[in-house]
Amino acid sequence: MAHELPALPYDYKALEPYLTEEILHLHHDKHHAAYVTGLNAAEAKVAAMVEAGDYAAANAVANDLAFHGSGHILHSMFWTNMKPGGGGEPTGDLAAMISNQFGSFDHFKALFLATTNAVQGSGWGVLAYRKMDNALVVLGAEKHENRTQSGVTPILVLDVWEHAYYLQYKNVRADWTKAFMENLVNWDDVAKRLAAAK
Repeated sequence: MAHELPALPYDYKALEPYLTEEILHLHHDKHHAAYVTGLNAAEAKVAAMVEAGDYAAANAVANDLAFHGSGHILHSMFWTNMKPGGGGEPTGDLAAMISNQFGSFDHFKALFLATTNAVQGSGWGVLAYRKMDNALVVLGAEKHENRTQSGVTPILVLDVWEHAYYLQYKNVRADWTKAFMENLVNWDDVAKRLAAAK
């Protein structure tokens, strides 16, 4: 069954002034849509290879699956990781895990922002749950799929590809990531993702 572009869980204007309507239209309707199209095309190529028994293009198709698949998955999470009137601090089990893992929410926030801001080129800041030792880990993914850890479940993602912020924040990535953490992050969604991952 073909993958589809999920609808935004809020109006295109709902995240202003921290993320503009123009950026959301371009980011969701064009960029995310392209990853969905790419993933569907890659999966169709896999089916064709299997049917024909010809695997000469297997490496290229595997790259497309990783790139477009991760792009679709991370963007689908990114939209729900934000909400109008977001920000603040988490509560409950998520807050306790962050405090236990990183010493305090402020320490976590500083690490998450530093890691995200330091991603070379295009990529993501990621807070993930690692089930094997019941731990949280902060990662900086390049593109969508590089520098990750196998076996972890992302629960919070912050897009730092230039199309996510450049029209509004220009080349000052740190202003975008700060605005996300202080005004947009949806801790309720992150907590639900943590509970599901556990």
